[in-house]
Amino acid sequence: MFRSLRRALCAAAAALLLPLAAVQTADAAEPGAGYWHTSGRQILDAAGQPVRIAGINWFGFETGNHVVHGLWARDYKSMIDQMKSLGYNTIRLPYSDDILKSGTTPDSINFSGGMNADLQGLTSLQAMDRIVTYAGRTGLKVILDRHRPDAGGQSALWYTSAVPESTWIANLRSLAARYKGNSTVVGIDPHNEPHDPACWGCGDTTRDWRLAAQRAGNAVLSVNPELLILVEGVQTYNGVSGWWGGNLMGVAQYPVQLDVPNRVVYSAHDYATSVAQQPWFSDPSFPDNMPGVWDRYWGYIFKQNIAPVWVGEFGTTLQSTVDQKWLAALVTYLRSTSAYGADSFHWTFWSWNPNSGDTGGILKDDWSTVDTVKDGYLASVKAPGFGA
Repeated sequence: MFRSLRRALCAAAAALLLPLAAVQTADAAEPGAGYWHTSGRQILDAAGQPVRIAGINWFGFETGNHVVHGLWARDYKSMIDQMKSLGYNTIRLPYSDDILKSGTTPDSINFSGGMNADLQGLTSLQAMDRIVTYAGRTGLKVILDRHRPDAGGQSALWYTSAVPESTWIANLRSLAARYKGNSTVVGIDPHNEPHDPACWGCGDTTRDWRLAAQRAGNAVLSVNPELLILVEGVQTYNGVSGWWGGNLMGVAQYPVQLDVPNRVVYSAHDYATSVAQQPWFSDPSFPDNMPGVWDRYWGYIFKQNIAPVWVGEFGTTLQSTVDQKWLAALVTYLRSTSAYGADSFHWTFWSWNPNSGDTGGILKDDWSTVDTVKDGYLASVKAPGFGA
């Protein structure tokens, strides 16, 4: 997403811990337990029961802070507890490849009064371990999102001159190995928001995101064959453009094919005018035109039973009437899948953080108070636990 983040405060940390040990976080009888897999448009838990991802993005590991934001204001456990209390069941954790560099440590964590005490002295990866562990203990799942190649910003393609494809794949494999056996981490989103000149199905291995996603997905699954591979779209397909990562029109002709079956989930991003203008916002039929737009770009994948669809990011400041109508329409669209029985679209809202410049967050600027209006829009599509 083309966003600017407000600069955070500064403080520091360093030291050692062993990689996160395998942890089983839920009784096998509980909805959502264990690793997940797909069947047609459904995501199923280890017992074969349908689950719905109804989650939230908590960013920061992809920035120069190298850890989730807001820890300058609160303890990470209280944040996760609050997410759980509001009915979110999954955390999408954006990161950059910088956190996999040796010795990368978190910045801007408040340790006063015992706050975040067990993060003191840890590397960024070790801090991520603690967040994953506590999320799992609370009953939440985690999806890891390779959001940026480095803390400096997003990239159109999955590689840059400084972070070649070999590094990208090695780091994805490293994370898959780190959390192998820990079913709190159910999947990896291998690259955030591919956009022009990225293509889908063009066959140019330097630009074809679909082929790159297959290479990355197979690399991850060679280490942990139980993870979901959540593949975003591109910006432009056959001359039709949309949101970065939001155009999945090419899936119909060029589906992602992995060595391990039942692991692909397609991920779309969709935003409102607080992020950027799109032609559909000025259509005279807006917002009644939106279901047709969503069907065309990504909804057809679900409706044709090709694969599950996860709206990995969507958000708005809600300041304009257009944006309010957009969010209401999108929630109605996500909820409309009740016609398909237990099946449903999946989603993680952008964002938990209030310091996303063009969307704001579920939390207000004090990092504690909930924006009840924004959260209220989502109430009807939050799952009861992981039940679909």
